[in-house]
Amino acid sequence: MEIEATEVRLENPVSPIRDRILSAAFHAFMENGYGGVSTSDIARRARVSKRDLYAQFGSKQAMLAACIGARVERMRRPLELPAPRSVRALAAALVTFGRTLLQEASRPEVLAMYRLAILEAEHSPDVPQALDSLGYAKNLAALTGLMRAARQGGLLGSASPEAMAEFFLALLWRGGLLVRMLLRVADAPQTAEIEQRANDATESLLHRYAAP
Repeated sequence: MEIEATEVRLENPVSPIRDRILSAAFHAFMENGYGGVSTSDIARRARVSKRDLYAQFGSKQAMLAACIGARVERMRRPLELPAPRSVRALAAALVTFGRTLLQEASRPEVLAMYRLAILEAEHSPDVPQALDSLGYAKNLAALTGLMRAARQGGLLGSASPEAMAEFFLALLWRGGLLVRMLLRVADAPQTAEIEQRANDATESLLHRYAAP
């Protein structure tokens, strides 16, 4: 099965060598699979020495983690806010998080990374493990932290913060959207659908878990 190699957008203008290495690593992983790529291959693509490569990244796993982590950071950024002090502020934070998560996870390079993880799961378990720990797990942890702060502030009821976070994410991806995009039977959601999903998930969560 062939995975498309789409352009990865990197955001570290002060380190062009690091950016070149990450871009080369991403394209190499997409074209040949994680297990089919060596650090020598990546260094050659990036036009750097192996010494320069190892000065930036200690291993191939570290390069993979950086590729994934760059995408995850863009998803988590909307929740790096003070604890909400009103239901209105909580709703705004949830809508922003939901919108950002859907936008970022629907990008071609992110979907390509998920497809790579699926293909490599048996032979290179580092790939799905890194994607899970740096992707889903970190997003869930950030969202759980927001729910916990909202509950402590009296904005939500006494339900488990983890359960509330999982409920929100399930609503956000309702209809198996992510799986259907990975299978290429559904297109990435457009702006109107993203807004609707983020708002619906927020309204449903606040209705279900409202403070007494």
